Order: sequence, then structure tokens, then C-alpha cells
Amino acid sequence: MKSELAEMALDQQNTLRDDDTPETVPVPHALVPHLDETAILLDIDGTLLDLMPTPREVWVPPGLSDTLNRLTERTSGALALVSGRSLNDIDLIFAPDVFRAVAGHGAEMRLSVDNEADAVHAPPLDKELKRRLAAIAKLSPGILLEDKGYSLALHYRLAPHAEKAIYESVSVIRADLPNAPIEVLPGKFVCEIKHSGFTKATGVRELMKREPFKGRRPIFIGDDVTDETVFAIMPDMNGLAFSVGRRAMGVNGHFDAPNDVRAFLARLLDPR
Repeated sequence: MKSELAEMALDQQNTLRDDDTPETVPVPHALVPHLDETAILLDIDGTLLDLMPTPREVWVPPGLSDTLNRLTERTSGALALVSGRSLNDIDLIFAPDVFRAVAGHGAEMRLSVDNEADAVHAPPLDKELKRRLAAIAKLSPGILLEDKGYSLALHYRLAPHAEKAIYESVSVIRADLPNAPIEVLPGKFVCEIKHSGFTKATGVRELMKREPFKGRRPIFIGDDVTDETVFAIMPDMNGLAFSVGRRAMGVNGHFDAPNDVRAFLARLLDPR
């Protein structure tokens, strides 16, 4: 017999509008009894945390870390952050708390809060390639360079007019290096260049084969283009996918903003 959670997932998939842009999010009280069979997977920027002008300005609102720690306990550890940020960066943001994570767009994974990393799937980007990409930041004073080791990000939230020039410059470099194993990830006011062969989806697939996630039904919440690879694999795992700030195609519902996601997670802990 299907659990209530499975039936809820099926009901939501069957009630999507014709354009596959659903209006609903799961009812918290329907999920609460099944947290012991659920894995909670959460993007960070734009999903858990509000976007800021620069990556270093994000902050963890009061109560969020407590909510995440309590959900970790309720799911017997099956809560993970799924981010393009490095593990080190994630830990700095949430310090002193440490969470299981898929980091660096799948380049790193941590299954135990006592470890720095359990798996690393990519070498650092070539130094000469990084040097050429870093020079793009000189196109405008508002472009911010972020070196994540496995990838390099060019943030232009403070210089939106530079978007076209950034992508054109990256295209020129890629044309000079046609055999380089790299790919470009467009995001919200960011252009990120990383090694090919791994994504958030490949990281989540591996995560879900490991304890304490193995055998559980995943719920993934994300907001950006890079999260679409995870949205796409949720049906394979009988999971649920929810977008934030936009009605992404193929998801089970959406949240308007990160504060709605935080409120939803807190309500999962409400015994009422």
C-alpha cells in the first residue's frame, strides 16, 4: 500500500496545470508523520537564504539553524544542503553549525558532520585557465570574482550591464580551448565555469545511495538554473521538487521567496 506521502506526490503531479507550472506546495501536516522516511535536500542561495548584492553578504536569519538541526534530528540525519558553494564556504556561512552537503555543484560531498569531505569528484581548474577567466573581471568595476577551486564564478549583480560582455569573453576563451573539459553555468547575475562531468544531480544521485539517505523519498527545493538538473531526477526517485521565486517546469510546486521556504520548514516541526 502506498504511503500518504507517495499518494500526495501523485495527487500533486496529476493536478498540475497544462503548462506544468504548479501553484501548490506540500501541506506540512501531511509530511510530518513521514519525516522518518524522507530526505530533505535544500539549495542555499535564493532558497534558504535571501540573495544579496555579493556572495559574502548573505546571512543566516535567526531560527534557521535551529530549524535545520531539529529537522536533521527528526530525519535521523537525512538533511543535506545542495549548493554551488564549496564545503568550506558553506561552513563559514552556517558556523558553528555543520551540515551534510553536496557542494561545488557536485564536486564535493560530506555524509558525516564530523568529516571535511567524504568524496571529491573534480580537480581544481587549471591555473592558466583561471588566470584568463579572472581577467574578465576587469571589464567592469562591479564584476566580482569568486574562486571556488573546482570552479570560478563571475558575479555581476552590481554590474548587470556587463552580462553580454562577460559571456562573450568566456566564449572566446572556450573557443581557444575546445578540448578543455569545462562547462559554463548561467545563474542569477553570475556566470560560473567549472569542470564538466559532475552536476548537482550527479551529487544528489550519489548521496541518495548512501546512508542515512538511502531508501528515503527526497524532497528538493531550489531556485536557480543549476537546480534544474536535480528537479529533473526527482521523478526517478519518487521524490518531490519545488522551485523558489519562479515556476520552474516539471516541479511539484513553488515558493514565492526564501522566507516562505523557511516558514514551511519550521512548520514541519510543529506537532499541530
